[in-house]
Amino acid sequence: MTTFRRSRIRAAAAAAVTLALGCTALAALPGTAGAAAAGGLVVQYRTSASGATADQSEPWLKVRNSGSASVPLSDVKLRYYFKGDSASAAYRFACSWAVKGCANITGTFRTLPNPTATADRYLEIGFTAGAGALAPGADTGDMQLRFHRADWQPLGQSDDYSFGAERNTYGDWARITAQVGSVTAWGEAPGGNGPTDPTDPPTDPPADGPRLFDDFSYTGHTDPRIAANGWSVRSNSGGPGVPGAVWAPENVTFSSQGGSSVMNLETSTAGTGASTEQTEILTKSSKFRNGTYAARVKFSDAPRSGPDGDHLVQTFFTINDLKAPMADDYAEYDFEYLPNGGWGEPSNILYTTSWETYRPDPWEAVNQHSEARQSYAGWHDLVVTIDTSAITYYVDGQPFGTHGAAYLPERPMSINFNQWLIDLAGQTSTTPRSYDQQVDYVLHVKDQVLSPAQVSALVSGYRAAGTTFQDTVPAV
Repeated sequence: MTTFRRSRIRAAAAAAVTLALGCTALAALPGTAGAAAAGGLVVQYRTSASGATADQSEPWLKVRNSGSASVPLSDVKLRYYFKGDSASAAYRFACSWAVKGCANITGTFRTLPNPTATADRYLEIGFTAGAGALAPGADTGDMQLRFHRADWQPLGQSDDYSFGAERNTYGDWARITAQVGSVTAWGEAPGGNGPTDPTDPPTDPPADGPRLFDDFSYTGHTDPRIAANGWSVRSNSGGPGVPGAVWAPENVTFSSQGGSSVMNLETSTAGTGASTEQTEILTKSSKFRNGTYAARVKFSDAPRSGPDGDHLVQTFFTINDLKAPMADDYAEYDFEYLPNGGWGEPSNILYTTSWETYRPDPWEAVNQHSEARQSYAGWHDLVVTIDTSAITYYVDGQPFGTHGAAYLPERPMSINFNQWLIDLAGQTSTTPRSYDQQVDYVLHVKDQVLSPAQVSALVSGYRAAGTTFQDTVPAV
């Protein structure tokens, strides 16, 4: 984020988990109870909303580990495929109850690259580290999930690929797929939409080279290792955000979740600039340029406490300084999530933006952006790669946007996370409220373009070795 932000339009790999992934494909037709597990997992399904139309769809799920090795649930993704009621229809996910805890289950809606007569979208179910792991023979227990149209109009589900009107008790259901990292472990997607195919990028860990990895295993914002490891917790004044707000280092905290350390950025306000506290952490050195950047970030749609509605921005980005208006050696590459809209948007939107330059006054920008107007609440794997020809963004292993060579960096950059308020117009109440953005890890691999699966493999390797920090990226 620059100081002058204004309104604008803009998994673990197969090597990490031994789940008998060399097994053959399903022996039975999709949806039959006799389907064989292809990779050590079995998905069971029932519905408590069996009508052809319903106020909300209610896919209740269980996942069982039928393999011989423990499976971290944070490596598992489930996909429930359905047909949207219209091209413009938006949907919202909810968890009513789960043995693993609803706070440990995420739901994200995506579109299929090859729509069929029974599916043009899917609901992807993920798990946080707090969900733990499945031992051989164990299952998740009930996950009572549901989703509805954002406008609360009835939805049609009789033509949905993954829907089974007759399924009023749990049974194996191969019309819902399960992935471990980038590998399909159960089920069959609608035609032409398999999660993997022979052209998938490599999953082996990359060759050795300069890297930064941080698991954010700190005790608090005053932990001396933060500065020693090259980070600065911001306390100086200035933008972006609400005039009069402060950047509060004490609101950057750390906790253990599911065996991993997680960093939390808290932003709070009581509806005035003087009451607004924003948060940011950034590398002290600007030494990062081409290569791969990755982070696992938890976005929030609702405040931890108090009324909702503020125009919040939750971010992961790289940036260097603007030396002069329209200077052509400026660079910035953003993931920006707006849970309540802003910048002219009425509701949830995720931006990825690549910047060539800008002028703050009068405002002029040279950038390219991609966006998705939907909820991204929950944990997400964010990856951006920069080579000599393009900038490519990925969200949860899927391509999100590719931007052209005109936006490549000319100078090195810092790595940043922050959470801030665009303005105070989204919620005018003076009741205090606070919002959280969490970060599990950050990774940069210099001058190498990694696939999301390679990122997952590399991070899994660090964690298996007990490595919480490494920085071999040379200074410039």
